[in-house]
Amino acid sequence: MDRVNATMPPGRYRQEISALVQPMPVVARPLHQCRGLVLAADAVAGVSLPPFDNSAMDGYAVRASDVAGADPDSPVWLPVADDIPAGRVDLRPLAPGTAHRIMTGAPMPVGADAVVQVEHTDGGTETVRIDRAVTERTHVRFIGEDVTQGALILQAGTVLNPPQIGLAAAVGIAELPVRRPPRVLILSTGSELVAPGEPLVPGQIYESNSAFLAAAVAEIGGEPVVLRFVPDDVDTFRAAIAAHAADADLLVTSGGVSAGAYEVVKDALAGHGVEFLRVAMQPGGPQGRGVFEGLPVVTLPGNPVSAALSFELFIRPALLGAMGHAATDRPRVRAKATTAMTSPPNRVQYRRGRHDAGRVEVVPVGGPGSHLLASFAQSNCLIEIPAGVAEVGVGDEVDLILLS
Repeated sequence: MDRVNATMPPGRYRQEISALVQPMPVVARPLHQCRGLVLAADAVAGVSLPPFDNSAMDGYAVRASDVAGADPDSPVWLPVADDIPAGRVDLRPLAPGTAHRIMTGAPMPVGADAVVQVEHTDGGTETVRIDRAVTERTHVRFIGEDVTQGALILQAGTVLNPPQIGLAAAVGIAELPVRRPPRVLILSTGSELVAPGEPLVPGQIYESNSAFLAAAVAEIGGEPVVLRFVPDDVDTFRAAIAAHAADADLLVTSGGVSAGAYEVVKDALAGHGVEFLRVAMQPGGPQGRGVFEGLPVVTLPGNPVSAALSFELFIRPALLGAMGHAATDRPRVRAKATTAMTSPPNRVQYRRGRHDAGRVEVVPVGGPGSHLLASFAQSNCLIEIPAGVAEVGVGDEVDLILLS
């Protein structure tokens, strides 16, 4: 079969791209570099949390029996025998019939079993008037109350967000084993492309695909490397890839994969480990994937919406899977179409749409064309019309892929 002219369902193509991108290696990273990454091994607490009994309030450490029955009309007076700020380690035991002034987080002295918060005292520093009785354990945080030493605190596969990173720090962990972010080499082709901000002449357009792809890679925690404006020359194209291949985990190109002449990506990579085909979808049919000189490659169409849609459907889940994420799919919901739509036979069509949370309708935005970038920017979902469905009527239910 001629692989250049082969047609593949989107679901199968997605599986092939996911298989192409290998799991990222495990590296140890300091906590401040772990946000959004996936933990590669279980994390265990080296200390208990709290690591010692401590006060939950500013107030006075006491024996509960010494202040039994205290109230504003019948206060209890106790000598203040010591002062315990947070961080103090040279503690004296609490003698019966005395109090120690204590700050939040400070260690409890031996002999104390409760804390009277300062609001229920006169705040005295030599003698304190206590206006409220407390029971044992009042306002005391006990050792291991949250986490015990040796306990599993984070399981392998956990996505490390600020709460998880804070917990690791609280039990003394300085770095964690994580799946390294993928380094993605991004290369847009086309002699008609001009950098944004430069003047245009007739026949030129501003290059936008690399900006989108780099932002999309960075959004999920990857590290994009953009090669700009490589000429449409086969030898130059291959040399540009070779110069960066050793430091990349994946090459993503856009443009140069259609059936016409001057398709530099296809000319450079076909027969060199990369196969080109058509995916049964609209937009974004022309695609390619393979391995060029050891570097996994995914080649996207050049039309902006086609490239963006292909990243969403194929590359994003593959990169998330390689980073160790268990959930690689965007959320899906069902909604009723507010506008009639038509779709080509034997292809899955992806239309752009707006869907508000809590509502049952979706509003299509723009048409199906692969050049309608503004409608993509105004959308928050993709409307998926399956192959074999030629028409969607007003009120018909459709599947949505939520983008935000």
